[in-house]
Amino acid sequence: MNGRAIRDNLLTDNPELYEARFPDPGRLAGRWAEGCLRRYGAGARVLDMGCGTGRDAAHLHRSGRTVTGADLSEAMLAHARAHHPGPDYVRADLHAFDLGRAVFDAVVCLDSSLLYCHTNAQLDGFLASCRRALAPGGLLVAEMRNGAYFLGRTDLLDRPAVNTFSWRGVDHRSTTTLSVDRAEQLLRRVRVWTFDDGSPPVEQRSAWRLLFPQELRHLLAAHGFEVLELHDGPGPRTDPPWQEGDPPGRTADGDRLHVVARLRPGTLPPH
Repeated sequence: MNGRAIRDNLLTDNPELYEARFPDPGRLAGRWAEGCLRRYGAGARVLDMGCGTGRDAAHLHRSGRTVTGADLSEAMLAHARAHHPGPDYVRADLHAFDLGRAVFDAVVCLDSSLLYCHTNAQLDGFLASCRRALAPGGLLVAEMRNGAYFLGRTDLLDRPAVNTFSWRGVDHRSTTTLSVDRAEQLLRRVRVWTFDDGSPPVEQRSAWRLLFPQELRHLLAAHGFEVLELHDGPGPRTDPPWQEGDPPGRTADGDRLHVVARLRPGTLPPH
């Protein structure tokens, strides 16, 4: 690999580095999620699935909600407990989790976390777990990349995107290249990190499932959810970004997809 070390995820292993690379001082993602919850009168009990460093979970907690943040990364959870206190942080796998039956009024899944469900079985496992966790009428709020954007568009593909920033006195440079794996319906990412302190380069590989709007509607309906919103913006990662008071969009053509769905009353949780 041309002298590169390969790691699973440099950012996940180093939560402070993650927050330096993706700063969100205004808690835009958390505020957007809170706006969705308020719009549909969600109850106070919220699960932030794939909570990462805990920034959004802590914002929801400060908004007056009783929040559980769940993630698979022990490093992220330790950082969240130390730096973003308030929520209860637990380790759980979004592919299949059981944190109790009907114990949450909403499940929030931000920043494409849902798209780490690569297979249909993993997607079914996530949605069945949400169905188990939610009280009748509970909400699922998710924000992710939009698979439909890549139909006929190549502006984000096969072109290295470079970002440079300083952390702990070291200049970090990331070069990221995206490509579409059509057979697996995945957006694959190769990111190469280089550093100005003489450390060897690090290469990371990851992928997101490419979900299409109508496919997502079908999956949600099959698991007992009624789609209330499904649109391409505005949202926390759109350009321009969402602002307080913005209504939900009416199209699903942009590179981000936002969904709010309600668990239909009478839907039975899986055994």
